[in-house]
Amino acid sequence: MKNKEVKLTKKNYEKDAIQEWNRLAKDPFHKIEFDTTIKFLKKYLPKKSFILDAGGGPGRYSIELAKMGHKVVLFDLVPEHLEIAKKKIRKEKVQTKIKDIVEGSITDLSKFENNSFDVVLCLGGPLSHVNPESERQKAINELLRVAKKGALIFVSVMSKYGVLLATPLGWPQEVGYKKHFENLVSNGEDYKWRGDGYCHYFTSTELEAIFAKKAVQIIEKVGLEGLNVSPEATNDFAKKYPKAWKNWLAIHDKICTDPVIVDLSGHMMIIVKKK
Repeated sequence: MKNKEVKLTKKNYEKDAIQEWNRLAKDPFHKIEFDTTIKFLKKYLPKKSFILDAGGGPGRYSIELAKMGHKVVLFDLVPEHLEIAKKKIRKEKVQTKIKDIVEGSITDLSKFENNSFDVVLCLGGPLSHVNPESERQKAINELLRVAKKGALIFVSVMSKYGVLLATPLGWPQEVGYKKHFENLVSNGEDYKWRGDGYCHYFTSTELEAIFAKKAVQIIEKVGLEGLNVSPEATNDFAKKYPKAWKNWLAIHDKICTDPVIVDLSGHMMIIVKKK
């Protein structure tokens, strides 16, 4: 039985499934998350890995990894996402590398055996849509269970301090709902995500704590958008000052693993290795 938050998440994404495909490529601000994630995947992934892309949406990361020569299983909660993925996979001619496309929740990966994958991904924030804490622990346990010994696991979530930093420019009206906003600040809970969805915003300390009692080695934490908190300001900067924007991206690459930057970014990613 799907709980309330899973139902809200599925309903929210299926309303406009193509939005998630477009999100990571539609402008310079959103491309930072994708490009930074890909940079760290390239840094750490073994060649020709067998990868589970859990919560992979319409498959943008799966397709990119397939182009890099990896074999991928795409897994997502929303059937509309997977239908888009099938079309995009055919268009990009990477069918031979996408070994399966499976519908389901990251809290239940029972369709896969223990120690199945060289690498496990949970990118873009699927874990932020899981509630309560016991279910988030369950999701992490499942991601680790299907990973082979020595496998790398990449998990990205939405950031509490990142969303707070963006609030004055992005959604000041949210602060008007006093109890709602106080709950977001104290607990990271947001039941007004995209209007009627659910999101849990993490601190880097909280994200690391989820893995602290697991049999993993923490490799790195990354602030995926870095200090680019305003889509409008970032896109305007990139358009008007292309030379400066190139320099800014180089700076972002240098500072995105700084602990302060990790917490202030809109999305943060943790990379761990299963012992």
